[in-house]
Amino acid sequence: MSGMKVSGATISVGDAHAKIARRGELIGADVEAGKLEFGDADLALLNEKAGRGISRGLAAQAIMGGLATLLSWAVAGWPAGVSALVGGSAYFVPNALFAFKLLLGSSTVRSPSPRPFFVGEALKLTASVSSLGLAVYLGHAWLLWPFFLFGLLCVLHGYVLQLAVRRLR
Repeated sequence: MSGMKVSGATISVGDAHAKIARRGELIGADVEAGKLEFGDADLALLNEKAGRGISRGLAAQAIMGGLATLLSWAVAGWPAGVSALVGGSAYFVPNALFAFKLLLGSSTVRSPSPRPFFVGEALKLTASVSSLGLAVYLGHAWLLWPFFLFGLLCVLHGYVLQLAVRRLR
C-alpha cells in the first residue's frame, strides 16, 4: 500500500475500501484497479466532518463535566464541586489539547501515518494519569473521592450525551 498525497490524493486500498467507495459514501472518489482518487474538495469535506465530530465530542465532555460539577456543588457544597471539577479536568484538559492537535493536523498537507496519533494518544493518557496523581497528592486534605470520581466518570462518558442528543433528533 502506498501513502496518501493530500492534494489530488491517490490511495492504494484493499477491496473493503473500494466497496465503500462503490456505495457512494466517499463523494467524488473514483475506483480503478484498487485505488481511490480524491480531489481537494473531497478531502476538505472529510476533514470538515472529522473536525465537527471532534468538536462535538469535546463539547459533550465539557457539558458533562460542568453538569457533574454543578450537581456535586448543589448536593454537598463547594468542596464536592471543586473535587468534581478537578476530576473531570484531569481527563478533559489533556483530551482537549490532543483534539486541538488533531484539528490542526487535519489542515496540513502530509502523508497520513498512524504513528503521530498513537504517540499523541499515549501522551494524552500519560498526562491524564499524571494529572490525577497530582490532584491526589496536592488535594489529599480536601479532595472528596466520590465527587472526584463522579466528575472524572462524567467527562469520560461524554459520548452518552452525544448518543442521547442524536436519538432526540
